[in-house]
Amino acid sequence: MNAAKRLEIFRRLHEDNPEPKTELAYSSPFELLIAVILSAQSTDVGVNKATAKLFPVANTPAAIYALGVEGLSEYIKTIGLYNSKAKNVIETCRLLVERHGGEVPQTREALEALPGVGRKTANVVLNTAFRQLTMAVDTHIFRVSNRTGIAPGKNVVEVEMKLMKFVPKEFLLDSHHWLILHGRYVCIARKPRCGSCRIEDLCEYKHKTSDD
Repeated sequence: MNAAKRLEIFRRLHEDNPEPKTELAYSSPFELLIAVILSAQSTDVGVNKATAKLFPVANTPAAIYALGVEGLSEYIKTIGLYNSKAKNVIETCRLLVERHGGEVPQTREALEALPGVGRKTANVVLNTAFRQLTMAVDTHIFRVSNRTGIAPGKNVVEVEMKLMKFVPKEFLLDSHHWLILHGRYVCIARKPRCGSCRIEDLCEYKHKTSDD
C-alpha cells in the first residue's frame, strides 16, 4: 500500500470520528491501567460493568491493595480469568505504592515491570492516558493492518513497528483508536462488512477475494 492511500484512509477515519476514545470507562491513568489489565481476553462492556462497582469503592493503588485478592475478586468475578487478574492487580497496586508513590509511571519499561502489564497494555496506557505516540496492537488492529494492507506483519510487534512508521504523523496519536473501532465494528473477523466500509475502495483485501 502506498503513502497516498494510507493518508486518505486515516483522513476519512478522522473525518468520521475526529476525537476517538477508548470504550473502557476511566477517570484517571490508574483507573485506565486497571481496566486494561482486566480487559485481557474480556470485553470492554464486561470490564466496564465490573469497574462501575469497583471504582466508586476503590480507585487508588492503596485502596485496591487494601481490598486484598479475595476482596477484589468479589468485584471482578464476572470477568474471565478473574483469579489471576486479581492477583496481578493487587501486586501491581503494591508496587505502585512502594516504587512509584502511588502514581502510574509514564515509561514503557516501568509499566512492563508491573504484573499483568505486557507491551500492549503499556502502550494503551502511554497513548490514552499520557498521549504518547505509541501503538498498542491487539487482535483487531493486527487483523485490520494485515487485511487492508496498511501494515502487514507476521506478529504484533512487526505490525506495531510498521504502523509507527507508515501511519501519517498527523494521525498517529489517535490511530490506535480508529483501527480498534474499525476492527470491532466494521472489519470484523469472520465476515467483514465491506459494503458499509468507508475505506473499502482503498483496501487491498477486496481484490483478493469475492466470497465476502
